[in-house]
Amino acid sequence: MNNNFTLAPRVFIETYGCQMNVNDSEVVLSILGKAGYAVCDSAQDASLILINTCAIRDNAEQRILGRLDHYRLQKKSRPGLIVGVLGCMAERLKEQLLAHPAVDLVAGPDAYRDLPRLIAALSATGEKQINTLLSHEETYGDISPLRLDPNGVSAYISIMRGCNNVCSYCVVPYTRGAERSRDFESILREGREAIAAGYKELILLGQNVDSYRFGEVDFARLMAMVAELDPTVRVRFSTSHPKDIKDELLHTMAAYPNICRHIHLPVQSGSNAVLERMRRRHTREWYLERVARIREIMPDCSITTDVIAGFCGETEADFEDTLELFRQVKFDAAFMFQYSERPGTLAARHYSDDVPPEVKTERLSRIIALQNELSAESNRRDVGKCFEVLVEGFSKRSDADLMGRTSQNKACVFPAAGHHKGEYVTVRVLDSTPATLLCEVVE
Repeated sequence: MNNNFTLAPRVFIETYGCQMNVNDSEVVLSILGKAGYAVCDSAQDASLILINTCAIRDNAEQRILGRLDHYRLQKKSRPGLIVGVLGCMAERLKEQLLAHPAVDLVAGPDAYRDLPRLIAALSATGEKQINTLLSHEETYGDISPLRLDPNGVSAYISIMRGCNNVCSYCVVPYTRGAERSRDFESILREGREAIAAGYKELILLGQNVDSYRFGEVDFARLMAMVAELDPTVRVRFSTSHPKDIKDELLHTMAAYPNICRHIHLPVQSGSNAVLERMRRRHTREWYLERVARIREIMPDCSITTDVIAGFCGETEADFEDTLELFRQVKFDAAFMFQYSERPGTLAARHYSDDVPPEVKTERLSRIIALQNELSAESNRRDVGKCFEVLVEGFSKRSDADLMGRTSQNKACVFPAAGHHKGEYVTVRVLDSTPATLLCEVVE
């Protein structure tokens, strides 16, 4: 292994958490590329290792601390290796991270432009560097991300940063700052660049995309503008908020065939009492009305959700309300978690984390079991139907099969039959599992 890092500085980035973190990593690589760094695929070959972090749940942070312990050992045999921590965890635990023997620099989500200066100051002084200042203006809108998968299918495009909702359990407003929307012209420019590079799907990202507004352009209008860039390129988005999703967006989705028929609409709880403590600003009844409206305007639209089991003060009756809401909505899929208290949040300051761990685990197991049944039912309803899928690559089990997704974001597996990543293929569903549609190609 060549440890002479001065000749060709190389950066390796590890990304944890959501799609927005993937996009942030791509922004970081673009900034460092202009500063003379080359991207490498292995930490062993890098002179600079960056860990882009997530702070949503404690187990994510523990994984990252474990990686830092690994790199602490690596640094003993690799003189000159720089390790930096980026993102939400960098913002939340800045002092703890800076004290870690493996960490040389810490940069928050709004400080990525400062990375070249931080690295230069570190090299010049030998002293650890930090910048975790949050911004009311930064959107990185002028930066063309360096795609982590240059031959990929889907391109992530951040349309806004931060969040104003301040849900009581959530650290995002404290780690990513106040909500600000990105200039729609820069979004369209990035979309055109991705299409020119061969990407077949654009995924618009934000903590609450429905509150996007730049001048007179709201989210519904932005979606139409992006869809009109190329009718052969799919458009997706994440994440919606039940209190803000409007009929105008639903009608826009229905009007453009290349806008995917899938909405991720986090409910978090089916109990009004719990929703109030969560500061979700929607009720169970409002949520169900929005679901009914989605299905009225787009009967073929899939709906997925997030839910938290065992939030502060959740009673068995509250949890039964959540189970009943799941049965009523019949979600196609869900991300399900047990409550993990995050220091500094409103919930941590004002509520007792009083649901015993074993009760949280038991409730999470019950809702997972229910959703597995609902997902299986949803997929069985698709048996016999034909779908256009966008091929993402080989299936996990065999290179003889490909995997692609329907407009509804359902995973399909089918014989490769000469097809390739990035193609649109029409398939017929022959069978299903709770997670996958098993298909044949329709010639």
